[in-house]
Amino acid sequence: MSDTLDLAQIDAGLFQTLMEKVSEFGSTGDGGVDRPVLTDAHKAARDWFISELTARGYTVVIDDIGNLFGRIDLAGPDAPLVMLGSHLDSQPKGGRFDGAYGVMAALAAVESWRASAAAQGIAPKCNYVVADWMNEEGARFQPSLLGSSVWAGLVERDWALERRDRDGKSVGEELVRTGFNGTGVMPKPDLYLEIHIEGDSKMEQAGARIAPYARHWGAYKVRIEVTGEQNHTGPTPMEERKDAVLGAAYIIAKVRELAETAADTLYTSVARVDISPNSPNIVPGKAILFAELRSPEQAMLDWSLGELRKALPGLAAQAQVSAEIAAIDERPAGRFDPRLVKLTEQAADAFGYPRIELDTVGGHDAVAVNAILPAIVIAVPSVNGVIHRNDEYTSPEDLAAGCDVFVDIVRRVDQAGGDLDKAVGANA
Repeated sequence: MSDTLDLAQIDAGLFQTLMEKVSEFGSTGDGGVDRPVLTDAHKAARDWFISELTARGYTVVIDDIGNLFGRIDLAGPDAPLVMLGSHLDSQPKGGRFDGAYGVMAALAAVESWRASAAAQGIAPKCNYVVADWMNEEGARFQPSLLGSSVWAGLVERDWALERRDRDGKSVGEELVRTGFNGTGVMPKPDLYLEIHIEGDSKMEQAGARIAPYARHWGAYKVRIEVTGEQNHTGPTPMEERKDAVLGAAYIIAKVRELAETAADTLYTSVARVDISPNSPNIVPGKAILFAELRSPEQAMLDWSLGELRKALPGLAAQAQVSAEIAAIDERPAGRFDPRLVKLTEQAADAFGYPRIELDTVGGHDAVAVNAILPAIVIAVPSVNGVIHRNDEYTSPEDLAAGCDVFVDIVRRVDQAGGDLDKAVGANA
């Protein structure tokens, strides 16, 4: 039998084949993909992925919020269960690596460890699940991380099924239409691993190839409704206009001002505004703002939300409109499991890959999963820090390096029988 401390590496050919194929679904022809959740392109990608899982002997499970799982038992029914994954949905006209890299790497990592163990005569000690979470992006249905949050018990399923897109279609209706309204149940695993592109330039600047995320920033996703009075943009006197978009503009400026007041500890945005009736010849009667407040510290999040609440009446009054907070979706700040951070560092060091420890400002499904079990996100560099657009890019070499670390973490955890303390200690 071979030494179980030998490094396990990714099957580069398998990973490349999977990555190239998944990038075809919703391809925009300019390097990106347009594959929002539960669209036809997203369905096609998921249908293809099911065929890949089935062909390799995985049992496919689709749960009642549309999460897709592929399970394979390599060590018997009572063995520890390790879950790896990410998401196949994309932003509108987004990039081909965000999410999909994590799902393809997950399948390739399990398959690579499976083959490596067989070649070395090593008996696996864990079973595995590859996860494709429903609606990570939150582009079509809000909030983001919807499928993983329902699975983790953080959000009520019935509430999630009623989330609607701009056209009034609900999550529940679209799950039925696309055939992903499942009834399966995926039990809680012992740990969860996710790999992702960084979407920032910190790794590039530091010359790092691997970055375990130690902390995840929290967020308030705030929906603000501004109500004015619909009227004609021509004859209506300026002093009589109750322009909802003007009120929205004052609020948007305030949201940005909050970030400038708390530089580097608060990120804010208003990246979507729904205007009604949205005609160039009508003073808008309604504007709905989707604001975000992000920080690594709960105290800063609470301060920023409080400041926004206090400012709303005065800002609305400037435009002779009213404004109210209609909904708040909260994502608490927190830390990923330090043992998984350490395992990532050990694996990176074993390969000689330069590393850096980072926070993640963006949300990932691992953030929701982390609420109930040990989890982590591992990052690889993004060229120029680009994410959520067509020129999002990570070099093949860095993708492969991340996959190598990913599969070797699987090996270390597997041979420790799913015991994270033992896995870390064995390689300390």
